[in-house]
Amino acid sequence: MLRKIIKIEEEKCDGCGLCVPECHEGALQIIDGKARLISDLFCDGLGACLGHCPSGALTIEEREAEPYDERKVMDYIVKGGTNVIIAHLEHLRDHEEFEYLREALEYLRENGIENPLHSKETQPQKSYSVCPGSKEIVFKKNDFAEENGKRISHLNQWPIQLHLVSPQAAFFRNSDLLLAADCCAFSYGDFHKDFMKGKSLAIACPKLDTNKHVYLDKLITMINEANIQTISVVIMQVPCCGGLAQLAKQALEQANREVPINVTVIGVQGEILQTVEL
Repeated sequence: MLRKIIKIEEEKCDGCGLCVPECHEGALQIIDGKARLISDLFCDGLGACLGHCPSGALTIEEREAEPYDERKVMDYIVKGGTNVIIAHLEHLRDHEEFEYLREALEYLRENGIENPLHSKETQPQKSYSVCPGSKEIVFKKNDFAEENGKRISHLNQWPIQLHLVSPQAAFFRNSDLLLAADCCAFSYGDFHKDFMKGKSLAIACPKLDTNKHVYLDKLITMINEANIQTISVVIMQVPCCGGLAQLAKQALEQANREVPINVTVIGVQGEILQTVEL
């Protein structure tokens, strides 16, 4: 099975850090003045970081992918030194990959390498902080609030998942496209009325969906051939969700036409946090 993974040419990297916020899976960090791939487990090979490296230190290599092996990853990680080890262990912990964390700690013990984190912090317990997109939160709602009237659906088409739609479908032609992260419609109560009305729709999850390069190709086709007029991107406030806005931006950069793009960020409690134009 071929797998695409970011490759870093350290001699070209000047540690500017412009690539880090564009890696929405959290696989890149600047450590000791260099960009480091701290966990290839979370690198999806989309390449959102590539265009933001002014020195050309980042490329994508395609190679036969072996089943993920934490010990092989640790062979690479320990070469980066203590700070890289810390970043990798914290990354596993924060994404609740506790089995891999256990293997990593065993690797350190077996090779006589001191655990740079306090043992209390690295025990896989449920109380640990996690990736912001996975953190458990309970909201208190007003059970006595009344809602009057029946909302109508503003869905104009089927299918809606970005992997399933044809970018040349009739409902996309000359339309205003709404590109939404999966969770938004469940978080924002008036999603249909405020966002979907009069628009064609495509939904996706920038964190969990695979083969996201297909998404990029489809968006470019929608701009160039379906002649969509505008793109409205709606995402959640969690860091990984920003990958959807980045996809739209990349599509526009590679397309033959210019279309307006605006991005709305929804809070996890259902409020609109920000609307910006790209």
